[in-house]
Amino acid sequence: DPLGEMFDTRTLANGLQVGRKRVPLGVMAAVYESRPNVTVDIASLCLKSGNACILRGGKEAIHSNIVLAGVVREAIAGAGVPRDAVQLIENTDRALLGELLKMREAIDLLVPRGGVELIRYVTENASMPVLTGGTGVCHTYVDRAADLDKAVRVAHNAKCRKFSICNALDTLLVHEDIAEEFLPAMGRSWAEAGVEMRCDERSLRILKAAEIAALSLKPAAEDDFGKEFLSRVAAVGVVDSLDEALEHIYRFGTGHSDAIITEDYSAAMRFLDEVDTAVVYVNASTQFTDGAQFGLGAEIIDSTQKTIARGPVGLREITTYKWIVLGSGQTRPL
Repeated sequence: DPLGEMFDTRTLANGLQVGRKRVPLGVMAAVYESRPNVTVDIASLCLKSGNACILRGGKEAIHSNIVLAGVVREAIAGAGVPRDAVQLIENTDRALLGELLKMREAIDLLVPRGGVELIRYVTENASMPVLTGGTGVCHTYVDRAADLDKAVRVAHNAKCRKFSICNALDTLLVHEDIAEEFLPAMGRSWAEAGVEMRCDERSLRILKAAEIAALSLKPAAEDDFGKEFLSRVAAVGVVDSLDEALEHIYRFGTGHSDAIITEDYSAAMRFLDEVDTAVVYVNASTQFTDGAQFGLGAEIIDSTQKTIARGPVGLREITTYKWIVLGSGQTRPL
C-alpha cells in the first residue's frame, strides 16, 4: 500500500523537517472499449490507492460491466467504503462521453484504453489531464554482434506469443552484416507460425532466395513501417548500422517498447541511452512490458507519455504527493 509513505525527508539548517507524503490523486475516470476485465482492474487499483473512479465501458461489454461493477460496489459497501467510490456509466451513448470529458472540476485524471480513434478523440477533447498509452509500434533490432539463435528465439516470442497486444513486435530491423544468415532462419521460424513478412527491398531479396516453404512474403508498403499490426504480420528491414536502426525507431516508433539483440556491451548501452521509449530491452522479448511481469500486479495502462507516468502504470503511479513541513516556531527572515 503506497499511501502514507514518507520519502525525500530531510532536516534543513533552520531545523524544519521537510518531506513528501504519498496521497491519492482523487477521482480517476477510465474510458475503455470491449474488455470487461478493465472494469475490475481499474476499480481495484483505484480502491487500493485511495482513489474514487468513474468507469465508462463500451457497448460491446456493457452487460458484463454492469454485473462486475455491481459486485464491486456491493463488496466495498459491505466493507464500510462508500458504494459510490466506484461508479459505472451504464448509458453508452457517445454524447455522454463528450459531457464526461468536460468535467474538469470533478475528475483529476482520465485514462482512455482502446483503439487509436478512441484515444485520439479523448486526448483532443478532454478538459482534464489524460494519461495515454497502449498504442505500440514495437521494434526489435538484431545487431551485427547478435547471437543468432537467441535472436530468432526472442524475436519469435516478441511476435508470436500473442499477436493482438500492444507490446507485440511490429517491425524487425536487421544489421546488414548478419542479414544473409539471420533472415532465412527467422523466416523459417515465422513461417511455422503463419507470420506474413512485409519486407524492404534488401530483406525481400534475401528471403526470396532462401525459398522457404509456406513463408508469406510481400514488399513493404510505404505505411507498413510505423504500423501497429496486432496480427500475424511484421514489417522487416535491413539497416547499415546501429545509427540507422536508431534513426528508424525515432522516426516510426511510438515510445512503447523496443529491443536490441546483441552481445556487444557498447551497442547495448548506446541503445538503452538513445532510444526514447518507455521500456527498452536488451536480449529480451518486448512482450514482457506488463505490470504483472514487472512486479506491479494489475496495471492501469502501459503509458507512452513522459509526464505523470511512463511504462506500466500500477498503484504507485496513480498517487501523488504533498509536501509535509514540521517546524517548532520557525519564521522566515526578511
